[in-house]
Amino acid sequence: MKLLLDTHVWLWQLAQPELLSRRASAALEDLANELYLSPISVWEVLVLARKGCIQLSSEPVEWVREALRKSPAQMAELTHDIALGSEDLPGLASRDPADRFLVATCLDGEMTLVTADRALRRYRRLRTLW
Repeated sequence: MKLLLDTHVWLWQLAQPELLSRRASAALEDLANELYLSPISVWEVLVLARKGCIQLSSEPVEWVREALRKSPAQMAELTHDIALGSEDLPGLASRDPADRFLVATCLDGEMTLVTADRALRRYRRLRTLW
């Protein structure tokens, strides 16, 4: 299964794995699954750190580079079609650009989003796992 990690799932996987659900944790550890991380999640972590919404153990760019080296996830493609698709999500309540890009990435790449976000899990067009 192709799994796209929501930004918080990526952070929790690296720093607080106890926050992951049992099902999500098992899926992330299952070597049969392909793990993906969107460049949008990297951007979102940097934005959240700059705004003071999250605290990282080192300077944000350095932290992200190290986190990318440690993460088993590969980069999810970010294309013009995904950018266009992020604005064509009828019924999605979230206006958060990061959420919209992650949903569009999943729909474009036939991926399942690993997320604790209830609003995203309720979006009928999206396959999710938690």
